[in-house]
Amino acid sequence: MLIRFNVGNFLSFNSVEEFSMISGKVRSKMNHIYSDSKLKLLKFAALFGANASGKSNLVSAIDFARETVVLGLPDMHTMKYFKGYEANKNEKSYFEFEVKIGSSYYAYGFELLLSDSSIKSEWLIELDPIGNDRVIFTRDVESGQYSVDNYFKDKKLISKLNLYAEDVREDDTILFLKIMNQNKDNFYNENKEAAILKEMFRWIEINLDVNYPDRPISDYSYFMTDDNINEISRVISAFGTGITKFRVVDVAPESIFADLPRKLAQDIISKLEKSSAEKKKKDEDSVSRILIRSSNKDFMILEIDNEGEISSKTIKFNHGNDNVLFSLSEESDGTVRILDLLEILLDRKKDKTYIIDEIDRCLHPQLTYKFVETFLELAESRNIQLIVTSHESRLLDFDLLRRDEIWFVEKNTNGETRLYSLEEYNSRFDQKIDKAYLEGRYGGVPLFNTIFPIKGD
Repeated sequence: MLIRFNVGNFLSFNSVEEFSMISGKVRSKMNHIYSDSKLKLLKFAALFGANASGKSNLVSAIDFARETVVLGLPDMHTMKYFKGYEANKNEKSYFEFEVKIGSSYYAYGFELLLSDSSIKSEWLIELDPIGNDRVIFTRDVESGQYSVDNYFKDKKLISKLNLYAEDVREDDTILFLKIMNQNKDNFYNENKEAAILKEMFRWIEINLDVNYPDRPISDYSYFMTDDNINEISRVISAFGTGITKFRVVDVAPESIFADLPRKLAQDIISKLEKSSAEKKKKDEDSVSRILIRSSNKDFMILEIDNEGEISSKTIKFNHGNDNVLFSLSEESDGTVRILDLLEILLDRKKDKTYIIDEIDRCLHPQLTYKFVETFLELAESRNIQLIVTSHESRLLDFDLLRRDEIWFVEKNTNGETRLYSLEEYNSRFDQKIDKAYLEGRYGGVPLFNTIFPIKGD
């Protein structure tokens, strides 16, 4: 689970800003909280702010850090430092995740000089609530100094880690955590003590799920399991979409590939085959899937089984009449958005953190409220987190949310984004928060300049 994320000198963030999922002093709605003997974490948080205040930039920062770890520096990164001050071009950018994995807490982060695409430092630390933190590894690329021998006890393991670290001692193009997760299955099979290096990487790669408003969140694979049909139908119906049932329909793969450019079709097949090969290597007996969505919102789900056979399916929907089927392109934008979001409500995986930019896109305000309300009801029995950005003031409701689940984002006069929680304000519990927010009491709303001059001036 995500504890905190820190970012500095990136897009509209100048000095390091902190976004925290640590619960505040609020005592209501304790079912919204994950709690162990040492820490209490929020399962939900919503960020509100004006357009261009930096809400999406926080999502981008988290996604940028994730992609840098998993794939390497993203394209067009050299100009993403905070441009409000000329000197920032030569200043380091800062990214750090604090996460709970198993029963322990860790901080993993790195510093980059974006303008010349270079990694400057990197660290992984086991955090202790009373301050007895333990360094797992640190790396200062500029000085060529590193440390990998304080946390581990096995001398053979330490020797191997030192060899890996020495290989990239002054290499500013790749992160050590990524190096330790490239073709290292045998290494982890033989060195169980080193598992945290794999677990941290996999949490960032798999458990952190970042989503943008113009991309489908789901691959719709949850529709493929017969056991889910009744539950999915019940949830869809509860949102007032008019859909009562759905049906998975087979489609010939050739008909899909015939409408695609050859290069794209080859890339899709290659991606499926690679995914299948990786699962075979890990002895995972499951189907690999990929979602293809056309410009008119219709989609196909391509699958490849363990034998290498490719098949494809789509989903059709009933609206009361079992004999009449509708495709996704015939559903409203709001219905499509709900179907995209549905995975979050149905996901049974533990310790997953979903981040959704503009959750209210295409949704009626009541549907946005209903979705968040449903998530919070289901979250009581799951260790899953949802972080959203929104303009929907109806979510600013103490009947729905705790004060520490509400965050505001605004820019100061220098164009720097600031993050702060409603918990920082001494609001009365019965304060009409949505009205106060829209009046600008907490910042985070547009400040309009005069567009038309007053007559007579």
